[in-house]
Amino acid sequence: MYYTGDEKYAGGTAVLFLTDIYGLASPEDLRLADSFGRAGYFVVAPDLFNGSPSPMDMNAPGFNQSQFLASHGPDVTDPIIGKGIRYLREVRGAQRVAVTGYCFGGRYALRFAGENQGVDAAFAAHPSGWTDEEIAAITLPASVAHGQNDELNPLALRQQMEDILDNKTTPWEVDLYSGAMHGFAVRPNTTVPQQRFAYETSFIQAVRWFEFWAK
Repeated sequence: MYYTGDEKYAGGTAVLFLTDIYGLASPEDLRLADSFGRAGYFVVAPDLFNGSPSPMDMNAPGFNQSQFLASHGPDVTDPIIGKGIRYLREVRGAQRVAVTGYCFGGRYALRFAGENQGVDAAFAAHPSGWTDEEIAAITLPASVAHGQNDELNPLALRQQMEDILDNKTTPWEVDLYSGAMHGFAVRPNTTVPQQRFAYETSFIQAVRWFEFWAK
C-alpha cells in the first residue's frame, strides 16, 4: 500500500485511491494521491497488482495487455480493495471512506459504489472495462469524469452509462471534458490548455463530491 496525507489521522473521511493499470510504479498516480493528501484527507492506495503492474510502455516485448487484464479481474481485485477498506475502517478508524479510481481503478470505484461495500461515495475518471451490471448496481453517490476524445468511452458508451444512471434516485453526476483524451485525469499533456483544465478540474470535481457526499 501507499500512504499519504495526515499521519496523525484519527477518523473522519479517508480516501481509498485506486490506480490505473500502471499501479504504484507510476509517479503520476502517486502525485495525484498526494494531492488528495494535501486536500486534507488521509489516503491509502492499495497495490492492485501485487508488485507487478503494467509496464509504462505497454508495447514492451512480452507484455500482453489482454492477458494481464484477464488475470486481474474482479475475483482477484475485489479482495485487495476490500482489504484496503477494512484497513481504513478498522485500523485507521475512518468514519467514512470515499473511493476514487482512474482507468482500471475507475471501474472498481464504481463497482464499490454498491450496497454494503464499505464506502460512502465514489469518483471515477475515464473508467475502463465497466459493465452495465456494475453501473446498475450503484446505490451510493457516484461522480464520473469522461473525456470527449476517450477512445475507450466513446459517445455511445457514455450515453449508455448515463441511461442507466438516469433511472437511479441516488445522487450521481457525469461530467464531460472537451478535448480530453483517455487518461486525462492522471497524465495529461499540460501544454494543451483543454487537457490541463480537465486534469485540474476533474480533481476539484472529486474533492467537492467527497466534501458534500462523504462528509
